Amino acid sequence: MNIFTSNRTWLSSPTRFIFFTGKGGVGKTSLSTATAIYLADSGKQVLLVSTDAASNLDVMLNITLSNHHCPVPGVPGLEVLNIDPDHAAEAYRQRVISQMSVHTSDQERTTVLEQLSGSCTTEIASFDEFSSLLAGDSLQFDHVIFDTAPSGHTLRLLSLPQAWSGFLANNDQGASCLGPHSGLKMQETRFNQALAVLTNPALTSVELITRPEVSALNEAARTSEELKSLGLSNQRLIINGVFRASTQTDAVASAIERQGRNAVAQMPMVLRGLPCDEVPLRSIDNVGLPALRALLEAVPFPPPPYSVPPNQITALGMKDLVAELAENDHGLIMVMGKGGVGKTTLAAALALGLLARGKTVHLSTTDPAAHLTQTLGEEVPNMQVSRIDPKVETQKYIDKIMASKGPSLDENEKELLLEDLQSPCTEEVAVFHAFSHLVAQARSGFVVLDTAPTGHSLLLMDAAGAYHRQMMHSYEQHTGTSARITTPLMRLQDASYTRVILVTLPESTPVLQAAALQNDLRRAKIEPYAWIINQSVLAAGTQDPLLVARLEGEIQQVNKVQQGLSGKFYIVPFLTSPPIGVRALRQLSTPLL
Repeated sequence: MNIFTSNRTWLSSPTRFIFFTGKGGVGKTSLSTATAIYLADSGKQVLLVSTDAASNLDVMLNITLSNHHCPVPGVPGLEVLNIDPDHAAEAYRQRVISQMSVHTSDQERTTVLEQLSGSCTTEIASFDEFSSLLAGDSLQFDHVIFDTAPSGHTLRLLSLPQAWSGFLANNDQGASCLGPHSGLKMQETRFNQALAVLTNPALTSVELITRPEVSALNEAARTSEELKSLGLSNQRLIINGVFRASTQTDAVASAIERQGRNAVAQMPMVLRGLPCDEVPLRSIDNVGLPALRALLEAVPFPPPPYSVPPNQITALGMKDLVAELAENDHGLIMVMGKGGVGKTTLAAALALGLLARGKTVHLSTTDPAAHLTQTLGEEVPNMQVSRIDPKVETQKYIDKIMASKGPSLDENEKELLLEDLQSPCTEEVAVFHAFSHLVAQARSGFVVLDTAPTGHSLLLMDAAGAYHRQMMHSYEQHTGTSARITTPLMRLQDASYTRVILVTLPESTPVLQAAALQNDLRRAKIEPYAWIINQSVLAAGTQDPLLVARLEGEIQQVNKVQQGLSGKFYIVPFLTSPPIGVRALRQLSTPLL
């Protein structure tokens, strides 16, 4: 394995298009930004593009992101572009409307705008901007670097050129939720060009970013295989945040190093054949140009002198949270936050804690990269465990539509309907239907929902909002009265029915992103119930110089949460043994085993 501090091999002969992807929270934004700065400092013209709806690139560079590329002060040759989903969707809607005939009635235009209100429109609109960069709108740049959303969402984005090219090649009639197919046909050439660029190893490379953690490495392996199936074969593995303890007498430091070494030693075979670099853990957050430039220095800065702070944390833990939640007999508990903060582990622990208190519990996930089965390790008697699998839900949805509408159609009409249902946006509709069903189940018991990383979760919330508006509008049109129905969004807004738990790590980026998510939820009239600060080294205690140097930042983040971001928060200390398996998870949330 190549060691990062002496080689930095992914910088030796970079391709024109470079994608940084991986499980949420592994450092994609830090490394992609540091790489962009390095190449610009080397005299190249570089465009750094964020495709993550929950990106914190603006915080790292202290700039305001825009849907138009703009220069980065202090880095000549570097420009930054944010593909904002909402702006992209609105621009897409206006392009579709502008293609309609001048004789189109206002009612027809309104109908098309309603068709274009769903989350699948947002997805294809974002891809439309993304594909334009691959197809020729970035010729003035030597390198285009993509800081992508967490793996599941990125795989969806990168599969769209293939999916839409195939769909448009076989379907030239009717209309979809993206508007008239004639409008989509105009962009078929762009989709095909994007696909050709993505699958050309001389032009495009993928940096699989991971941490020395089992779940992150497994996610990188899954991503690697799926990207290869899409034709993206030029891949490299970068293991970020590698820690080496100063002394083996510190239990916490030794455990962090041991867990990292074991995870790397047991990494999946598909990763072992890839070129690999390591990036050492730093004593400071990767925010600001000096820190980002230092991230690629051959020799990392030594940790600054810093005395061990007293344990200033006085907060409740997971057992206390479970006891509060168990005061009710049913409800929806949504565990949300940035990817990589431990949502899956804590969702499983909450579910087991409620089960131990005699509650009826259904533990599920909306995360495309779900790890519930791995986390639990075994079946749990009397607890239902499920996953919203996009492919399974899509096929179920197609079968349902064909069964209900098929009998009244002739063979030609059935064929046209089936072709229309092959549209990639059908998956978004199907997943939302499954999500709605889970929300409704919380009327008779607890549903603990491990959600996808933040950006993907927000798209699901957008779908709930679009469905809410559609239902209200439809009801009022048919009855002439105000709606008295209960939609999924209304259940999410009901604090007595839904409790949203925001999970974060005691680090600046996860806390900032959890705060941004909280603001988005509040705009949707959903008030988070509590925060969980996970993997607190301060709460666990350490004497290691590097870890001690990082504690000052941890204290600042805990204070930020306590003094303004949340009226109620809980802390889970770093555990020297990973909480994997039912017994370990119960120790987190159950007073007695």
